[in-house]
Amino acid sequence: MNDNKNIPAVLGVGNALVDVISMLNNDSILEKFGLPRGSMTLVDAELSELIFRTVYSEKSEMSTGGSVANTMRTLASLGGKGGYLGKIGKDDLGEVFKADFEKRGIITHLFYDEKSTGRVMGLVSTDSERTMATYLGAAAELTPTDFSLQIFKNYDYAYMEGYLVFNQKLIKAGIEMAKAAGLKVAIDLASFNVVEANLDFLKDLIKNNVDIVFANEEEAKSFTGKEPFEALLDIAEMCEMAIVKVGKQGSYIKRGDEIVKVGTINANAIDTTGAGDSYAAGFFYGLTNNYDLETCGKIAALVSGKVVEVIGANLPDHQWPEINEEIRKIVESGN
Repeated sequence: MNDNKNIPAVLGVGNALVDVISMLNNDSILEKFGLPRGSMTLVDAELSELIFRTVYSEKSEMSTGGSVANTMRTLASLGGKGGYLGKIGKDDLGEVFKADFEKRGIITHLFYDEKSTGRVMGLVSTDSERTMATYLGAAAELTPTDFSLQIFKNYDYAYMEGYLVFNQKLIKAGIEMAKAAGLKVAIDLASFNVVEANLDFLKDLIKNNVDIVFANEEEAKSFTGKEPFEALLDIAEMCEMAIVKVGKQGSYIKRGDEIVKVGTINANAIDTTGAGDSYAAGFFYGLTNNYDLETCGKIAALVSGKVVEVIGANLPDHQWPEINEEIRKIVESGN
């Protein structure tokens, strides 16, 4: 959408995965496999395969995935500049991931591992809530030695995937290197159960090295013990900017003394997969174009509202001209 070669660029760092999204007739499968509704649960290769065989059908959707990967793909569709760092397997899924990103103009910093490319079984309940069973595969083999100042220095923002917190040494090394390279660091809190399992570590990490925090209502409550607005105030005390998303009620944004409440668009939600990832993409698009917070939030709300109307985390290519035109109107009305 914007051809400005000087737009600050975002480097996404995360788990390079392939999403397999399937619609459920009821939630009994979640109970059968011990998957907390609305959460992300790590599973091994055997359980991932079992879930795949149980739920996969001709109606299932498959696409490149991983939380930050979804954000970077959407940011590219918006016309933003970005790169992606992760690890894939030497297999067909890994090559599909690499080719898809490069086709979209995303600079790839992909490393290879002997393990197979990871995949996410996205299970969508009848009310559109999504539950994820994730086999990380090669993605989990990303190590601090894969990071380099040379890579980070090409960017202005580093967007770190919250799910990487399962490897505390890795995410700490990545964030510290990004800061050493002069980047602003953003993180998404990923999932309420991820926050609960790593609470003290995350608080220390954010207070010392993170500039921007994205969280949804459940994650914010797990992090602070408080309801959305009070949670926003708490998180903003620890960093430069906090964003708390409250589903259909919109989102709160706080930077310094400035607080913005942004609503949502009317959307026929059929699958919430990728809503938070798309919100981050829209917000980064606004931020890197130096738009005010309200405009950033409105763009984020638009993109996240559109993605819940499709199955999976990524919008079809044919929708982007219309969305980009709507964003142009948002930007003009904000000036």
